[in-house]
Amino acid sequence: MNKIKRAMGIIWILLGPVAIFFLIQTALAEIAKKPVIDTKIQWGVFIVVFIPIAIGLMIFGYYALMGEYDHLPENSAELED
Repeated sequence: MNKIKRAMGIIWILLGPVAIFFLIQTALAEIAKKPVIDTKIQWGVFIVVFIPIAIGLMIFGYYALMGEYDHLPENSAELED
C-alpha cells in the first residue's frame, strides 16, 4: 500500500501544473470567443482561486512521495506532538 501511496504522489505532483495549464488555456480560449469584461473577471477569479488548490495538490503529492503518509495513526493515542 505504501508503494501505491508513493506512486500516487508522483501523479499528484504532475497533476497540479497540468491542471493549471489547461485552466489557463481554456480561459484564454473562452476570453477570445467572448472578450467582454464579465468573461475576463469570471475567468480571472477561477484562475486566482484554483492556483492555490493546484499548489496544495503538488504539496500533498510531495509529502506522499516522501513517505509522510506511510503510517497513519489508528487512534488518538498514536498521535505525536
